[in-house]
Amino acid sequence: MQEVLIGEILRPHGVQGEVKVYPITTDVHRFAKLKQVFLHNGQERRSLEIREARIQNDLVYLLFQGINSMDEAEKLRGFKLYIDRAEVPPLEEGWYYFELEGMQVYEGNVCLGTLVQIQETGANDIYVVRGDHGEICVPALKSVVKNVDVPGRRMDVTLPPGLLED
Repeated sequence: MQEVLIGEILRPHGVQGEVKVYPITTDVHRFAKLKQVFLHNGQERRSLEIREARIQNDLVYLLFQGINSMDEAEKLRGFKLYIDRAEVPPLEEGWYYFELEGMQVYEGNVCLGTLVQIQETGANDIYVVRGDHGEICVPALKSVVKNVDVPGRRMDVTLPPGLLED
């Protein structure tokens, strides 16, 4: 099962076991449809059922089955929230960032490296590719990115002149 990061528990909220969550998604209202999440903190992994979800000021507040006090909620501080990849709704167009990260990026038959980060700049995203040439910042433009094969984990690009130093 592939898991997708959707948020991080910031702290308890109130005395009934509710937690305040920083969402990592463009649509916070997706939390209202979730029944279960997976929690990781680097050492521990848990699965919890969601009793109630509410959204306020672009933050999410969750109540979990079995978490009924502030002390129990405090133990969840810092945990990252994940869902099963199968629960992520498909996009009408384009790709999720998590689908692109880790892809091999090619120009022709030459592997430039692995897409390690996506930077949002406002105008267009920048794909940071790390490989034998060091780090290359590839503009996410249709004129540059020629093909994206999500299942094959491959991206084909035509770099603008001068982007690679000889």
